Amino acid sequence: MVLMWIGLAVVAIVVLATVFYYNKFVTLKKRVENAWSQIDVQLKRRADLIPNLIETVKGYAKFEKKVLTEVTEARTAVMKAKTPATAAKAENQLSGALKTIFAVAESYPKLTASENFKSLQEEFATTENKIAYARQFYNDSAMLLNTAISLFPGNIIAKIVGIGKEAEYFKTEGAEREVVKADFSDL
Repeated sequence: MVLMWIGLAVVAIVVLATVFYYNKFVTLKKRVENAWSQIDVQLKRRADLIPNLIETVKGYAKFEKKVLTEVTEARTAVMKAKTPATAAKAENQLSGALKTIFAVAESYPKLTASENFKSLQEEFATTENKIAYARQFYNDSAMLLNTAISLFPGNIIAKIVGIGKEAEYFKTEGAEREVVKADFSDL
């Protein structure tokens, strides 16, 4: 009789632990998904500002088509990105192109004095800060999920309930970490 109660207690503990960990994994996974959507929202916000920036710059400066084309192509890549890895690569390409356009714009005093250009610069700066925060929040959320999946007994329960896949981090690699160099030799 005592063995039966001990057996039932063990089964109850296993069931409760499984339910607890399953709910924890689902919560953490949803947090990662939410964090990714926040990055996506901020990248879209920045991408939506780019056409206004290009039109403003075209109105004041005789930019090389190459610079404006790079920004447009990078914007398209960001809009098509679906995973943290592809989004990080496209986002870094776009950041580099935007840094170049803002650096080149400094050569045009009328452009930099324009209220519209100043407003766009401020919007971009604000958006870049929001993107940085969203990336940090996403990576923090991914770390929590990945840690929960890796630790005992969560790692066993994660495999049993089918939540064993870790979240991908949003990171930059290799050449994307290098400082963008503005080239004014063609001006």
